[in-house]
Amino acid sequence: MLKSSLSLAIVAFVVAFSGVSSAQSSDPRGACKADYDKFCAGIAPGGGKIIACLNAKRDQLSASCKTALDSRKK
Repeated sequence: MLKSSLSLAIVAFVVAFSGVSSAQSSDPRGACKADYDKFCAGIAPGGGKIIACLNAKRDQLSASCKTALDSRKK
């Protein structure tokens, strides 16, 4: 019984972790957090200013942030 419960817990953890990973790659707030902190920390939210700032620094952004920004355009 304990072994079965442990296996179920491991499977649940793996499924939950994979969901977080995919959410971060498609959600700019998660995928671009480090890039925002590095390049756009002084920009107040609202009116698309943060997205504009990130796009202006696009060549310096992480791959995951670029992917997340691209997914917004679809």
